[in-house]
Amino acid sequence: MAKNLKTQMGMKSNCIPENSTEASCIVTDSVCLPNTVLPRIVVVGGGFAGLALVEGLKNKEVQVVLIDRNNFHQFQPLFYQVATSGLEPDSIVFPFRKQFKGYGNVSFRLAEVTQIEPASNTVVTDKGKLTYDYLVLAIGTKTNFFGMEEVERNSLGMKDIRDSLNIRHMMLQNLEQAAITCDEDERDALTNFVIVGGGPAGVEMAGALAEFCKYILPKDYPEYPNTIMNIFLIEALDELLASMSDKASIKTLQYLKNLNVQVLLNEAVSGYDGNVVSTKSGRKISAKNLIWTAGVTGQIPEGINQKHIIKGNRLKTDTHLKVEGMDNVFAIGDIAGVITDETPKGHPQVAQTAIQQGRHLAKVLLNTVQSKPSKPFRYKDKGSLATVGKRKAVADLGKLHFGGYAAWLLWSVVHLLSISGFRNKFLVGFNWAISYFTYEKSNRVIIRSFKRDAYMKASLKYSSNNELEKDVNPKKSSIDA
Repeated sequence: MAKNLKTQMGMKSNCIPENSTEASCIVTDSVCLPNTVLPRIVVVGGGFAGLALVEGLKNKEVQVVLIDRNNFHQFQPLFYQVATSGLEPDSIVFPFRKQFKGYGNVSFRLAEVTQIEPASNTVVTDKGKLTYDYLVLAIGTKTNFFGMEEVERNSLGMKDIRDSLNIRHMMLQNLEQAAITCDEDERDALTNFVIVGGGPAGVEMAGALAEFCKYILPKDYPEYPNTIMNIFLIEALDELLASMSDKASIKTLQYLKNLNVQVLLNEAVSGYDGNVVSTKSGRKISAKNLIWTAGVTGQIPEGINQKHIIKGNRLKTDTHLKVEGMDNVFAIGDIAGVITDETPKGHPQVAQTAIQQGRHLAKVLLNTVQSKPSKPFRYKDKGSLATVGKRKAVADLGKLHFGGYAAWLLWSVVHLLSISGFRNKFLVGFNWAISYFTYEKSNRVIIRSFKRDAYMKASLKYSSNNELEKDVNPKKSSIDA
């Protein structure tokens, strides 16, 4: 099939075909792509949704072009383990080009999309332009600070592998500084950690930090007791994991309290200047470490009509995942809002939704190319899992709700099987096995100094031009969330 596709190349391109199947490119303002007479499907974003879509289209009678600003897929559910030195970053990322080996009709281009021009079926990137027959936006989301600029400047989100490394370096640098300083107030601020958001990411981060404090801190920093490290989890609602069952919420709260995490419910952050966290109730917490997991908002490039953007900065789509008001533009994953009578707020923004939408859209696009009808998208909830440290987790599987070791074992198996690549599965499994018996974590080294100014500069570079910062419900958990 791959060979047949290559021999059909000869139409859409900025490349000049030579005697062989290779091509030489003209230097233009366009992104060079292989010639083809096949319909071109451009996919923006290589997250769970984008990869599932490409997998469904591999070696079919279409040309697929994946655009991403990274050259790798990242397994977001385990970001918190990288942040707390539980895993090395290369064990949860996987290169796109390695992923697409043997996909004869798939091309990858490293670029960042800045604008869509629907009238001319053109995508504008920071590396040039390219045209499409069908466009799929699987861009995902970014951290939502709900307009609190001071909090955004001084805290760290956890939506990218670089964020996880920044959290790790910030934590280790502050712990090292705490060992140096003789000022007790400064030491307290350096060793206080505040996590905002009681969804899966916040709960898992708090549990991992608590275990770091309990098992690693005494060995690495014998000069002060582990009681010096305080962990606060702040949640604006009256329960943790609000989208899961009451049983899961209650168990999670108990697990965290047993790990000495100070859980503050019905509390909302109102400000953070880098030294003191302020809440709406008037509470003040001295801390130089604030990790924000309290919300997400969509990243939408310019060129999309504002009337098609709904709450949470999501694109409103029909049940075939086509963006409202657009004939050949689709959206999947966190950015998509499938609004129906059954789903008036759209589907949960979790990995299972993204994967199912990607697989479904592959069928829709192939049917569209062949002028065949397609079935509407129907989300199947396969259950929700969240872990709270080692050997403790909660699970909601239909009417079955349970916690403890069995839930943790299920969580571990599901996540291990979901990671891309045998090598990555082996590395993660090996690290988990060592940690299970020894509580040891990976090398706690500061490879590069974390500098907040440099972090903010990078964040501004990747921020969306669309400034709709609307509230969304980030608390829905899933097997892969």
